[in-house]
Amino acid sequence: MPSAKPTVLLVDDEKDVVDVYALAFAEDYHVRKAFGGQEALEKVDDADVVLLDRRMPGLSGREVLAKIRDRDIDVRVAMVTAVDPDFDITEMGFDAYLTKPVGDEELRETVDGLLTLSTYDQQVRERFAVAEKLAALEAEKPSGELAESEEYEALTERAAELDARASETVGEMDPGAFGKAISGIEHPDDE
Repeated sequence: MPSAKPTVLLVDDEKDVVDVYALAFAEDYHVRKAFGGQEALEKVDDADVVLLDRRMPGLSGREVLAKIRDRDIDVRVAMVTAVDPDFDITEMGFDAYLTKPVGDEELRETVDGLLTLSTYDQQVRERFAVAEKLAALEAEKPSGELAESEEYEALTERAAELDARASETVGEMDPGAFGKAISGIEHPDDE
């Protein structure tokens, strides 16, 4: 029995942008479109991944993201935006951050990665999100500005905490249990 196609919700106030993104996913995914924040909230419940513009009239992408997380919807969210990342992203609950323009291949790789991430536990998903935020800030900000940022410092501390917790968990497992646990992990290329 073939597996169901994942659903990708594309959210942007520019119809042309949504239509172009839809072309990248039409063959392998169910595609849903929303042209504003309120419409996105009405369609998010059955989505597996959301590609969300940050700057929209009405409800902004940041507000939509906060409402999705407040509703505890189990969906991976990638911000796809022309807004360069700043330290305010440390408080946002996204899983990936892409700065426009974004090509089809990068969009598909991001969605595929987020779908794989959905199969992992909350701690792994959080560590991935923290790594995405650190990478976005490190690509945008000079090292001196990063060194002076309390938000960046808190994010690096959170990454270290998550890494230490993962090491403790692995260290507490006997080698047989660890081997058994990781033997079930599928690599995206194995499917």
